Amino acid sequence: MRIIPAIDLRGGRCVRLLKGDFDKETEYSSHPVEIGRQFSHLDVSDLHIVDLDGALTGTQRNRHIVADLVRDSGLDVQVGGGIRSHDDVSDWLNKGVARCVVGSLAVREPDLVKSWLEEFGPGAIVVALDVRIEARGRPMLQTQGWTEEAEMSLWECLDDFGKSGIRHLLCTDVLRDGTLTGPNFELYAEILNRYPALELQSSGGVRNIDDLKLLRELGVPAAITGKALLDGRITAEEIRSFRQSE
Repeated sequence: MRIIPAIDLRGGRCVRLLKGDFDKETEYSSHPVEIGRQFSHLDVSDLHIVDLDGALTGTQRNRHIVADLVRDSGLDVQVGGGIRSHDDVSDWLNKGVARCVVGSLAVREPDLVKSWLEEFGPGAIVVALDVRIEARGRPMLQTQGWTEEAEMSLWECLDDFGKSGIRHLLCTDVLRDGTLTGPNFELYAEILNRYPALELQSSGGVRNIDDLKLLRELGVPAAITGKALLDGRITAEEIRSFRQSE
């Protein structure tokens, strides 16, 4: 299983939000490129970057920092937050980004995202679907930086994308993101059961290396972790040992 460190950018800083709430922010560094360098020394091959300003407003205000991270880290970088157009995708891929992460647009304009999957290839696009689990247990989609709820479940959206060639799915339980309460193992097990061909990236709630081991046991191909790494709850040695045990 691939461990993917995460850097969330807001106003040029590396931050983390609690449950996606923009009013509950923790700043970790005013020099995100340095955080990227630290992550590049881990036994990992990928880096996940979210432009939170872009996710909220649709305008990517941290493009220069993302470009510096792509160039400096030496990792396969996937970028999300504010990617709204064909030109955005094309520009990032030409700048060396490995994968573009598309979230709200996949819910609002699925046919457009399907056209990108066809044009750029399924390896270049990550469909990011963020959910809140409702009282009846259905994972309902969240959009616009988790500020709006769509009238569609995760299952309905994935069924619609079924024949589009989608390969990479990033799924976040937003009520666990930044909480260090543990991933939603039940959700990820259900996704893998329903859509075994997807290369699932789990996101939200990772506390420690044991959570990553449990995700691996479930068969999750990749797990994104930000806060646990930034807080030192997962160490470089633990990641090295985890990778060696595969």
